[in-house]
Amino acid sequence: MVLKPHVAVNVRNLESSIEFYRCLFGKEPAKVRPGYAKFDLDEPALNFTLNEGGEVSGGINHLGIQVSSTEEVLAAKQRLQDAGLAIFDEMDTTCCYAVQDKIWVTSPDGHRWEVFVVKGDAEVMRETPKGASACCSTEERSQSTQTSTCC
Repeated sequence: MVLKPHVAVNVRNLESSIEFYRCLFGKEPAKVRPGYAKFDLDEPALNFTLNEGGEVSGGINHLGIQVSSTEEVLAAKQRLQDAGLAIFDEMDTTCCYAVQDKIWVTSPDGHRWEVFVVKGDAEVMRETPKGASACCSTEERSQSTQTSTCC
């Protein structure tokens, strides 16, 4: 039996979204048709489709790709920066009761994506570094070209 999650998102512009997800996943879409594209990924195991039109905003807080090492986070960061995409870093952060290294990038339609590695468990939801207001605070987001959220 194969278990592969499926996520379908509505997008405003299929071509710009294909380019964004091509960079994010480091893969070509498996299928492109008028108003539709499908990325059939093995790592992470995911059937991810883009549907042009419909309501783009919705109840999604953010999406993420968990990798196995900080090196993989940094490789994703480099790949996305090489594609000209703005990245927001959160390295060695405590969030969601875990110590993580992560980067954030936002799709053309405002879907926030994190690429992250969990480095260990934490006893608190989030830890505020000395001098910072809060993990992923509005103030920190406004200083970045990306919007991000902690969990």
